[in-house]
Amino acid sequence: MALPYTFETDRPTQIGLITLQSDETIERDFRTLLPVDVECLVSRVPSGTTVSLDSLRAMENSLTDAAKLLPRGAQIAAVGYGCTSASAAIGAARVAELIRAGVSTPHVSDPLTALIAACKAGGITRIGLVSPYVASVSDRLIQGLEVSDVSVVSFGSFDEPQEDRVVRISRQSVRDAAIHVGQGGPCDAVFLSCTNLRALEIVSEVEVVLNIPVLTSNQVLAWHLGRLAGFSGTSTPSGRLFAFD
Repeated sequence: MALPYTFETDRPTQIGLITLQSDETIERDFRTLLPVDVECLVSRVPSGTTVSLDSLRAMENSLTDAAKLLPRGAQIAAVGYGCTSASAAIGAARVAELIRAGVSTPHVSDPLTALIAACKAGGITRIGLVSPYVASVSDRLIQGLEVSDVSVVSFGSFDEPQEDRVVRISRQSVRDAAIHVGQGGPCDAVFLSCTNLRALEIVSEVEVVLNIPVLTSNQVLAWHLGRLAGFSGTSTPSGRLFAFD
């Protein structure tokens, strides 16, 4: 029997996230980073077991289909593509074009675009970069930053091509790498690249040691999606980034 009154509806702020099949980290980080009243709707894109420029560029063929799997009835204020290295390999404009071909949204971001926006907001022009990638992938990311006037003045890589090993790099190893790179040059900030790297939990500790902002792929993407979608803040403290204007 139907209820004897008319139901009400509401619509929370919703964002979309297209993450990699191989990613075990970004969804957990987003639950920490996003305000509790923001809904994050997730789709996944097929991805290779190894990270190379060829495997990254191959995702170009699947991005639109992945975007189409986001809920049709949602009003998605912004969509994030959760892959730093593929954003550099494919190009941010092409990523946005492919996602918009699959889902209606006014804004698209990715970790590289978000990092550049964070650097502009924080007056950051020189960064230390911690990468898990092989040299060719790291070099493409560095090129993408430098054309946007962000110089990599200190660099270190785990040089690991296997995705299932990247996510197993311990937080202690990430912490040590961040401090080593941050002390290796005149950095305005340190960036820990890769959405699958377990880096978020060590941000505040490393900021105390280095006394500069420490940024991660998932952190900057969540921050930028918030700016684009019109919300701010985070569920838990997650670094100096969230104090940027």
